Amino acid sequence: MRSIFLGFLLGLIGFVSALSAEGSNLLVVVDDEADRGKYSTFWGDLQSRGFQLTFRAAKDSSLALFQHGEPAYSHLLLLPTKSKGLGPALTPNLIVDFVNAGSNVLLALSGESAVPSAISSLLSQLDIMLPQDRTSLVVDHFNYDTNSASENHDVLLLPSPNFVRKDVKNYFGVEGLVALPRAVGQLLGNASPLLAPVLRASKNAYTYNPKDDAEGAEDPFATGNQISLVSAFQAVNSARFSVLGSSEALEDAWFDASVKLASSDKPASKTSNRAFAQKLSAWTFKEAGVLKAGPVTHFLNEGAQKNAANGTSDVALAGIEVNPGIYRIKNDVYYAIELSEWAGDHWKPFTPAAGDNVQLEFSMLSPFHRLNLIPSSTTSNSTVYTQTFKLPDQHGIFNFFVEYRRPFLTNIEEKRTVTVRHFAHDEYPRSYVITGAYPWISGIWVTIVGWLSFVALWLYSKPSQPKADLKTQKTL
Repeated sequence: MRSIFLGFLLGLIGFVSALSAEGSNLLVVVDDEADRGKYSTFWGDLQSRGFQLTFRAAKDSSLALFQHGEPAYSHLLLLPTKSKGLGPALTPNLIVDFVNAGSNVLLALSGESAVPSAISSLLSQLDIMLPQDRTSLVVDHFNYDTNSASENHDVLLLPSPNFVRKDVKNYFGVEGLVALPRAVGQLLGNASPLLAPVLRASKNAYTYNPKDDAEGAEDPFATGNQISLVSAFQAVNSARFSVLGSSEALEDAWFDASVKLASSDKPASKTSNRAFAQKLSAWTFKEAGVLKAGPVTHFLNEGAQKNAANGTSDVALAGIEVNPGIYRIKNDVYYAIELSEWAGDHWKPFTPAAGDNVQLEFSMLSPFHRLNLIPSSTTSNSTVYTQTFKLPDQHGIFNFFVEYRRPFLTNIEEKRTVTVRHFAHDEYPRSYVITGAYPWISGIWVTIVGWLSFVALWLYSKPSQPKADLKTQKTL
């Protein structure tokens, strides 16, 4: 009885301590028990972070990505398979639907076996291209491990921080060398802004087909930094799809292997594969780089001014309606939104990178205002971004729209629709308030005063007496 209770308690702790903001159910597709045993350390790391692992073979008849029309798992990890296909439950279309439903995928490739055509078809939909022969490896005659690949030069050693984009070092950068044995190179298209390389090959690398040495050396599929060894795709719905060119990099043998870089005089050292695997899986399974928008408030700026004068933050005390559905043109409006970032086990205040801004658009068909939001205060788990502005002199249906899209961060898209009306008949400013109307007002009063003066002069002026006719008087 005690052991049952202890097991239940440990399971409850594992559930509560799940570090992913998306969920803890992880489906691992691996061929057999022998292959599964090669990654025991990696499984242990995932379980220690709260993931519940479900192992299935690619062609398992009980395997299904969806249940009752919804994803059956939060995440999917695809390891290389020795079969030519992945089975009816893992077709490219189903995996794409799985991503479109919001779930995440980590795909590991291997140069030890041919890449299935289903995988090539799946990656082509993400604008990721693989060598057509499906058996090519990436070779580097300068950045290889002399201990394990002194002849073939197909175990690449790369310093991760030097090849990771500057804005994502916090998510993927590790200290030391990352070993990628027999990696499959990827060529990324330029058309998709959703796709980005995480780890590139060095300028000396090229793709190589062991089955056809001459042709592979003369006309390689890709060379140098155009080869992506680890790629990341984030869909519009913020679902993530990562491609690791070397599944062997996740094996226990390479987590603590001693390697020596051929082009360096430094002594042998341990690989950083374990740290890199943790960071790659953490980003893919939404343990890092996850943003959330909190409450959105907007109201007339008079409320904020009254609260500032009274020393209170409660808008209701100022008698101002919060989030009204209708405004008037030229109103002064206050807008606020809370943004948070996932920190593994809790939400923390979000701060953008230096030089970056969160922007607010007040738009109808096109933006009338595009303003930088100002971080004005913080709470225990969010940063409050605010802005005040005057509504345009245009009535219609408008949107308060905050859209924040950055590489390797989940997307923020918050929209609030309001109506902006024109002035009511008794709200137009009086003419005496408008300084530009002074000449016309003066002209009116000059006309009135002139007319009254003329009338007064005409009424109160006595006409002169007519003089008698001299000829008439003499006759009489």
